[in-house]
Amino acid sequence: MKKIILTALAVALLAAIGGYYAGSRGHSQPAEEAPAARKVLYWYDPMVPGQRFDKPGKSPFMDMQLVPRYADEGQAQTGVSISPQQQQNLGMVVKTAQMRSLAPAFQAWATVTTDERSLHIVPSPANGVVEKLFVRAPQQWVKAGEPLAQLWIPTWTTAQQEYLAVRQLGDVALTRAARERLALQFMPEAIVRQVERSGKPQTRLTLRADKAGYVAKLDTREGAQVVATASLFELASLDPVWLVIDYPQSQAALLAVGSEVTASSENWPGEAFHGRVSELLPQLETTTRTLKARVVLENPQQKLKPGMYLRVALTDKQAPSPVLAIPEEALIATGSRNRVIIASGEGHFQAVNVTPGVTADGWTEIRSGLKADDRVVTSGQFLIDSEASLRSALPEAAQ
Repeated sequence: MKKIILTALAVALLAAIGGYYAGSRGHSQPAEEAPAARKVLYWYDPMVPGQRFDKPGKSPFMDMQLVPRYADEGQAQTGVSISPQQQQNLGMVVKTAQMRSLAPAFQAWATVTTDERSLHIVPSPANGVVEKLFVRAPQQWVKAGEPLAQLWIPTWTTAQQEYLAVRQLGDVALTRAARERLALQFMPEAIVRQVERSGKPQTRLTLRADKAGYVAKLDTREGAQVVATASLFELASLDPVWLVIDYPQSQAALLAVGSEVTASSENWPGEAFHGRVSELLPQLETTTRTLKARVVLENPQQKLKPGMYLRVALTDKQAPSPVLAIPEEALIATGSRNRVIIASGEGHFQAVNVTPGVTADGWTEIRSGLKADDRVVTSGQFLIDSEASLRSALPEAAQ
């Protein structure tokens, strides 16, 4: 019995010693604490970031799972972090800003019109009657020296008779004065010489075209009475002609006086007409909101007719100096600001305000805000921008 009691005491002593060592070891090496769970604020669809959900599940908008938004996101750094899987779902495309020579394309339509500087009016030299018309319709083509009309001018009779009478007197001074009076009545030199040769009054005058052209206006008819200086014909030439270009205000900086242009017409396929801008017309066309420019175009073969439409482009020149440029679709224009989304690496994106310049061939010049080799988002950037604005993660770019 005594042996059993001693054995029980030994077991109890060993248990107490073991408990002591275990307790002291637990105090000297505490167990590591389990990491705290990240707090989820809400779930959302990356394609529709403005809509929030209070529990996970499948998006009602897209065939994809909702993504959690954690409370600690966006605090360590500015911008937006997007996983590779989300980038693939968004169809994101990233391209590099680079130095390029941008030559803005200028193309517009132009209308062939008459060169108004070539218009020539044929007036009646005195009061009379149109006895005969050789040109009876507008737009009729006439050659240089071709007769236009025959006038009967009876008021010349008295002046010519007086001149013949004075001329017979043999007084040089009086004869010269009488001859000058004939010139003051707009009497052509050819008529005066004919009076001198024939010794009889010449009251019929044939009006002729000074140069080749077409009759732009016909302001008289046979038998009509006309007064001195009244316009009877208006003649126009087709060499040269004017091209009046209509171009939008956005291309105003591309055109200047002296710019070389090339015009083409469907009426003459494969043939180019060359000219220079002579004037930039000051008035804006209110109906089409376009500006106009005038080009003087040589037309020796008279292929171009008033009213024709031609396509006009600037003649190719030396390529301009390279400028920093990005794909046109990468630019986000908000009205007050322009910005792009930069991919800074490891799935992180941030917005940067930029100052754009000219656009040509699908590329836009960036004058400030970027540097060469910056990587910009060209597809899916609007979703990133809206998500950044939603989270207020990019305050500087969004202001």
